[in-house]
Amino acid sequence: MQQSNTYIITFSIILTVVLGLLLSGTSQVLGPLQRKAEELDAKKQILGAVLDGAQLKQMKPEEVLSFYESRIISKVVDIEGKEVTQNPDGSPIVAEKVNVGKNYKMAPESRMYPIYVFHAEGNPESVESYILPVYGAGLWDEIWGYVALQTDLNTIEGVTFSHKAETPGLGARITSPDVQQRYQGKQIFDESGNIQSVWMQKGEGKDYANDSDKVDGLSGATITANGVNNMLKNYLQYYSSFLSNQKSSQQSEVVAVN
Repeated sequence: MQQSNTYIITFSIILTVVLGLLLSGTSQVLGPLQRKAEELDAKKQILGAVLDGAQLKQMKPEEVLSFYESRIISKVVDIEGKEVTQNPDGSPIVAEKVNVGKNYKMAPESRMYPIYVFHAEGNPESVESYILPVYGAGLWDEIWGYVALQTDLNTIEGVTFSHKAETPGLGARITSPDVQQRYQGKQIFDESGNIQSVWMQKGEGKDYANDSDKVDGLSGATITANGVNNMLKNYLQYYSSFLSNQKSSQQSEVVAVN
């Protein structure tokens, strides 16, 4: 019996070591591939706020990455709209590496806020849109997205939304092009210059073409719609200092030219 137990224990140890080595090796092989896939997906979502979905789908992965590098300049600001370039340890801050989901668990004043500037081809000085990440909670789990603003920093050029576990056919419809297109041309500021955000309405099937801050809702997905509304309202407020600073900068440039 003692010999049998020794054999079982030895076999278990060897098996554990072998499996551990196999898992470690698999992780080392697949890890870079997984990170590459995550990078590609994030950049496709960012570009999706300014590009036609059909155009983006036709692009090969290497074309997406190349287009991104040639048309996007990124930076990070704090809650006051001031650019931050270094971590406390002195290492450089890269917008694409900022985990907005982890930041979401921190107090707003402690978070980092990435900004993606979409510029004309070959001319970084000719800005076409400012793309802002947004993050929140849906019915079942996290939701997130990107809002592209035209150069007036008020009119929405486009949005992309995504989710982790919303209900298929209901809340999950926030990823569909027809829902996202409803936000195009809407405005995030009211006539007094205050952020009004854009609000998805309860129910579906109404025309809000004449409303600058309203879009049609999602039938049967009120909680997800409310999550999107809160996400947009909160994050547009978090970026309000950056937007104000950028507007002031643009106005100063116009005065200087004149």
